[in-house]
Amino acid sequence: MTKPKPDVVTCSECGQFNCYREDKRYPTVCATDDLAPAERSELVALYGSDNIDAKLARAAAEVEGLYYCKLNRVEETVAFARRIGATRIGIATCVGLIEETKVLVDILRLAGFETRTALCKVGSIDKTEIGIPEQLKIKAGHEACCNPVLQARLLNRENTQLNVIMGLCVGHDSLFIRHAEAPVTTLVVKDRVLSHNPVAAFHTVKTYTSKMLDKKHLQEL
Repeated sequence: MTKPKPDVVTCSECGQFNCYREDKRYPTVCATDDLAPAERSELVALYGSDNIDAKLARAAAEVEGLYYCKLNRVEETVAFARRIGATRIGIATCVGLIEETKVLVDILRLAGFETRTALCKVGSIDKTEIGIPEQLKIKAGHEACCNPVLQARLLNRENTQLNVIMGLCVGHDSLFIRHAEAPVTTLVVKDRVLSHNPVAAFHTVKTYTSKMLDKKHLQEL
């Protein structure tokens, strides 16, 4: 199959990745090499300050450095939350992952955190009320739409210091992040077909998921 040509050259077209270790050379077109000194200085100052961005950046780097390939993502979330000083953690969960969320709640409480959970179907607004026709429901009858804006509002009202996404659908996660006031991290990514492991689609792209490289298939989605 002929690879599609990029419209612009960005990081996905790079083969050097000199920005990581500075042990090679920068390509002709490179965002790092083109970075203005003033903007670089501004970013260093941002990450080196006492604001929330700096706190998040340093906590993430510390967890990575201390526990690289030693902790799973659940444990990393605990370590990260502790380092940013969070005491109350919000969980925006899909109804399909509520059992996993209950286990997460137990883990977080054992770690000393308070938890607040908001289910995706909260509010029970029928899909037809937002303009979705009956034939596009998964099952006929009352079927509540996902309500990520209300999930965010409920957790905002609880003054959570960190919010965790547990399997919100594509797009619903975007809405939740857009309306959440506290920082958001994702613990589980929704993928019903691949048991919530979307990276498997890339690992099997030459076999089971090869249709993802079929232009006609993609344009019909």
